[in-house]
Amino acid sequence: MTTDKDELYGADGDPYALALRPGNGPVYLRLVDGRRIRMPVHRWHERPTEADKTVLERCIGPVLDVGCGPGRMCRTLLSRGVFALGVDIAPRAVALTTALGGLALCRSVFDRLPAENGWRTVLLIDGNIGIGGDPQGLLRRCGGLIAPTGRLVVEVDPHDVEELCTARFEDLHGQSGPCFPWARLGRRALHRIVADLALSVTDQWTSGHRCFATLVHQGSSSDCSDAESP
Repeated sequence: MTTDKDELYGADGDPYALALRPGNGPVYLRLVDGRRIRMPVHRWHERPTEADKTVLERCIGPVLDVGCGPGRMCRTLLSRGVFALGVDIAPRAVALTTALGGLALCRSVFDRLPAENGWRTVLLIDGNIGIGGDPQGLLRRCGGLIAPTGRLVVEVDPHDVEELCTARFEDLHGQSGPCFPWARLGRRALHRIVADLALSVTDQWTSGHRCFATLVHQGSSSDCSDAESP
């Protein structure tokens, strides 16, 4: 029998689908070299953390949340009167976001999206800088989504790393999903990449163990040179 909860979260055993079911246990990224990185699944389902709040306070609407998952960020923004739309390639993530009162599209960030070149804020957090395994291509795409005076708010790896890899989601019992390209990017590598994309880092900060940066178009009214050095 299929229940409403099965419809919402998915009744199959795909590790990412299971990650969308609160309290189901840890989910990992398994890299092809054997390393295993625990994903912050618990954070996807909870209320925004103190680190999340530092991101939310930098959001100017309209906001596009790329790789929104269950939509905690875009739902919180909507509750504050800030228009926010989530985008995720997983139908179950989109269904969960909308069921909990958010707005979301089941679409890749590389697909045609509403209001291109008109978003005031685009979010790439929770490791989503790794989408597609090509941070430079992803940042170029997101730079084309924001308005001329818009901003990208990006979460980077707390370590000084620049890694393109192949990974798969894996649950606690070793059950794996399909392989996909992924990337990890630290702050220093971010500075190097954005310099080639006509983007500037105008703000960077750390909250707990998480690291963030704000990017804008070079030469925009939001561009300034007072960001900390990497």
